[in-house]
Amino acid sequence: MYLEADIKYIRIKITEQQPVILRDINFSLSPNKIYTILGENGSGKSTLIKSLTCLLPQNQYVVEGEVKLNSLNLFKASAEELIKIRQYKIRYVLQDSINSFDPLRKLGYYFNSRIINKNDIESLLDYFLLPEYEIISKMHPYELSGGMAQRLTVVLALAANPELLILDEPTSGIDYTLMNLTFLKLKDYVRQNENSVLLVTQDWNFALRISDYISLLSDGNLSQFYSASEFLTQGSNNNLLLVNTFRDLNQ
Repeated sequence: MYLEADIKYIRIKITEQQPVILRDINFSLSPNKIYTILGENGSGKSTLIKSLTCLLPQNQYVVEGEVKLNSLNLFKASAEELIKIRQYKIRYVLQDSINSFDPLRKLGYYFNSRIINKNDIESLLDYFLLPEYEIISKMHPYELSGGMAQRLTVVLALAANPELLILDEPTSGIDYTLMNLTFLKLKDYVRQNENSVLLVTQDWNFALRISDYISLLSDGNLSQFYSASEFLTQGSNNNLLLVNTFRDLNQ
C-alpha cells in the first residue's frame, strides 16, 4: 500500500468568509509502518483524515488537491469505487465510535455483513476483553459502554484486514491495560502483508511509543514526518518551538 497526499487546502464552504482550515498538506505513507499525526484539539486532525477518502460533506467543505492510493486518485474516484475502498482497503476507527453503529440493528449485523472468518472474530473479541460472539452479536449498540464500542470498531476494522487502518484518538476513553493491548495489536498488524497504520492523537507519550514516523499539525500546516527518535531534534527552529510547546501542554 502506497498513499500520497497533496492537498492544497481545505476550506469551510458554509460561511461568507469561507476560511481555509488546512493548507499545503503533503505526505506519503509506505507499507509496514505506523504513522502518527500529533495535534491539539481543534487543530483539524479529524478533518484531515476524513478528507483522504472524501468523507467530508461536500456541501460544507471544499478540498483542493489529490490523494493517490497506489495509482488511483481518490478525489476522482466514483462513489462506488470509494465505497469499496473504504470497505476493503482503507478502514477507519473514529473517535465517537458509538455513533458508528445503527442503534436499531443488533451488532451481529456488522459481523454478518462482511466476509469475516469467525475464528478471527472470536480471537479478536477475546483479545480486546469483549464478550464472545454469541453474546455480543445479540446486543444492540446502546448496550455497549463507550470503551466497548471503541474496542468493537477496532475489532471490525482489523477483521477486514485493510491495507491502511486510520484511527482517530485511539487511546481516548480506555485504561492503561487496553492501551497496551491496542499498542501490541497495531504493532503486530503492520508486520502483516503490506499493511500500514495512520493515527491522529494528542497523546504525546503513546505517539512516541508506537510510531515509526511522527508529524505535527499546527496552525493549519503539517510538518514533515520524522522518525520517532528524530522528532524532537530535527526540523526548523519554528517547528521545534511548536513541538516543545505542544509537549509542555501535554505533560
